[in-house]
Amino acid sequence: MKDFEYHPAATVDEAVSLLSAHGERARILAGGTDLLVQLREGMREADLVLDVKKISELARLDYAPATGLTLGSTTPCYQIYNDKTLTAAYSALADAAHIIGGWQIQSRASIGGNLCNSSPAADSIPALICLGAIAHIAGPDGRRQVPVSEFCTGPGKNALKRGELLVALQFPASAKHSGSHYRRFIPRNEMDIAVVGVGSWVRLNAAGDKIEEARIALGAVAPTPLLATEAAASLVGKAPTEANFTAAGELARKIAKPISDMRGPAEYRVHLVGVLVQRTLAEAVTRAKKNV
Repeated sequence: MKDFEYHPAATVDEAVSLLSAHGERARILAGGTDLLVQLREGMREADLVLDVKKISELARLDYAPATGLTLGSTTPCYQIYNDKTLTAAYSALADAAHIIGGWQIQSRASIGGNLCNSSPAADSIPALICLGAIAHIAGPDGRRQVPVSEFCTGPGKNALKRGELLVALQFPASAKHSGSHYRRFIPRNEMDIAVVGVGSWVRLNAAGDKIEEARIALGAVAPTPLLATEAAASLVGKAPTEANFTAAGELARKIAKPISDMRGPAEYRVHLVGVLVQRTLAEAVTRAKKNV
């Protein structure tokens, strides 16, 4: 590991100023569960490591049923899945938070950090996309918002510009008769990287016998996580049946463009997309029927 300067920032403005001055040679330290490994193994280099954990705005966790959830970018994973209210309202988010890394580091690892690392196989991103999350970003030109579905631009790359940092993630209010689920496939517990990950969200009618709205997101099957728009649209106005879930899975498979690697061949990963879409939709509907 090469030497670098360490600086703890106290405010968002201070962090933006330092990031702007150092450009690509600055790295943000939040939980550090990805960054420290990357620096140690020479995958990334830095002249400045900017610690943002003490910026109070980045550690927000504000929830109100009428307005939704604001999740600060450094909020650790355990605070999400240990909150029964958030687990019920944003189940896919809790599903993902519970499996990002091991439980030993989940007091440090954050959803914001997982998003900014921008791995195609990141567990949080399909969950964020299917829940309609918006990234709130601060930078030298002020503040702006980017849908999480548009945040990742390539493996390890994202929409953040020089001097910018992720401040928070905003989630819409949880609608009645809605439910969500994230699930991944891994070949064994020791290989904690998704071969395929799928997040699904549905909203049913009051009777629970028709899907009024749906979103499906895929991970680890393309250079960036994917929003399966056609697959989700195919469910609207239809009954929440296994046959319709399977048909949606077939449509989702068409947009998957995975590679073959040590985790599995491309053909197998395409097959898994259909399987996981069906299973996540089924669980999302089960949860939606309880959300009255």
